[in-house]
Amino acid sequence: MPGKGKHRRPKNNPLSRGFLVAGTGGAALVLPFVGATGAQAVTPAAAPAAAPTTAPAAAPVKATTTYTVAAGDTLSEIAATHSVSGGWKKLYENNRAVIGNNPSLIRPGAKLTLDARAAEPARADRTKRSATLYPNTLDGWIKESLAIMADKGIPGTYDGIHRNVMRESSGNPLAINNWDINAKNGVPSKGLLQVILPTFKAYHVAGTKFDQYDPVANIVAACNYAADRYGSIDNVNGPY
Repeated sequence: MPGKGKHRRPKNNPLSRGFLVAGTGGAALVLPFVGATGAQAVTPAAAPAAAPTTAPAAAPVKATTTYTVAAGDTLSEIAATHSVSGGWKKLYENNRAVIGNNPSLIRPGAKLTLDARAAEPARADRTKRSATLYPNTLDGWIKESLAIMADKGIPGTYDGIHRNVMRESSGNPLAINNWDINAKNGVPSKGLLQVILPTFKAYHVAGTKFDQYDPVANIVAACNYAADRYGSIDNVNGPY
């Protein structure tokens, strides 16, 4: 598609694990009743203290979880996605030895430690998304994208996405434009919604693959961009 007006305002849009373990314990001592056999009840002798039958309760264990950095990740995105208490600054403080002196430079493959309170929301989110299986078709890609967009507050409808996908790529997730101005500048448009790499990087949504050709990642990033520039992908009816 022509490069005119296409993805001209990319900007960063700072916008995927653990278990709680605790031990409790204690022992209850039950004393026998003694019945009365005459005019007066017999007072029982004091029972000797019983030895504990279980070990003392263990101190609660603080849960931790780790996250493996993927290409394109930022500390702010990771902190937001996993609800890290204290945000990216706390995440950086906890992992300074792994990251180094530059919090803006995190290397793919690095394992970051998240705080205990981050583990439960992240696990719940993964469970919710894994409960629905989407078919590996254009219909499934759009529906999965819409679910993610709803979770992230990105506007758009099935019809708006489908209309633009058919115009841009005819539904081919491997489509690439090798002839327009973007291609001549070395950043060809790719994927279902023909997104250039700078736009994809700026509007990539955490939780989707960092891959321009991935159908869901491509749709969500393009819709995120369209929402920022046009209000919604539904408002796009031509080169954007």
